[in-house]
Amino acid sequence: MIYPVDDSNLESAAKVHSISWKDSHQSFCSPAFLERHTPQRQGEYIRSKIDSGARFFLLVEAEAIGVVSVTENLIEDLYVLPEYQGRGYGTQLLRFAMAACTGRPSLCVLESNAGARRLYEREGFCLTGKKKALSGKIAEIELAWNAEGAGL
Repeated sequence: MIYPVDDSNLESAAKVHSISWKDSHQSFCSPAFLERHTPQRQGEYIRSKIDSGARFFLLVEAEAIGVVSVTENLIEDLYVLPEYQGRGYGTQLLRFAMAACTGRPSLCVLESNAGARRLYEREGFCLTGKKKALSGKIAEIELAWNAEGAGL
C-alpha cells in the first residue's frame, strides 16, 4: 500500500530515504558526506519539502520499503530499500507518482544511474536534453513522460 507521509509515518519514510539515498550515492560520495544523511536529517528534509508543497508518499508491504515525492508534475525522491530493488516496487511507486502529477510528469536522474534510467525509459520517459552539472563529475539529466513511448 502507498500512503501519504504525515506525522504518523514520517520516521519510517525518513529511515527508508536515508538508507536508500546512501546506497545509491556511495560510489561517488565520501563516507563523511554519506553519514550526514541520517534518518533525522532526512526527516527534516522530507518535512521541509512537505511544508513547501510537495506530496511525499511511503510504500509499505510488511514494512516501509520505498518513498517518492510529487510537486505538481515533478517526481523526485524515488527510493526503494536496496534489498527490495528489482521486485517491481520502483515501478509501482513511479506509476503512482505519475498518476499524482498535475501535468506531464517529469523527473531528473543522475546521469550515471543506469538502473533508474532504464526504469524511467521503460515507463515512457524520454530525455529532454536538459542537463545540470552538480559537480565536476556528477550531472543530472531531465526526462519527461512521452505518452507515445509509454510501456503502460
